[in-house]
Amino acid sequence: MKKETIRVEGMSCNHCVKAIEGALKRIGVEAKVDLGSGTVKVSYDEQSVDLSKVKETIEDQGYDVVA
Repeated sequence: MKKETIRVEGMSCNHCVKAIEGALKRIGVEAKVDLGSGTVKVSYDEQSVDLSKVKETIEDQGYDVVA
C-alpha cells in the first residue's frame, strides 16, 4: 500500500470530511482528513489507483489540492 499526505484547501467542517473520505472510499482509497492541518492522509494500491486519480477525486468534490 502506498501512503501519501495531500495538502487540500477549502475544508472547514465535518461535511468536508465525509465528502472527501466517502468519495475516496468509492475508488478504493483509505483516507483520513485532518481539518486542523488541512491535509488528507491516503493509503492506496498503486496497481489499481494512481495519485493523480486520488487528487482528481478530491477536486471533483469541490476542494483545491495544493501541489
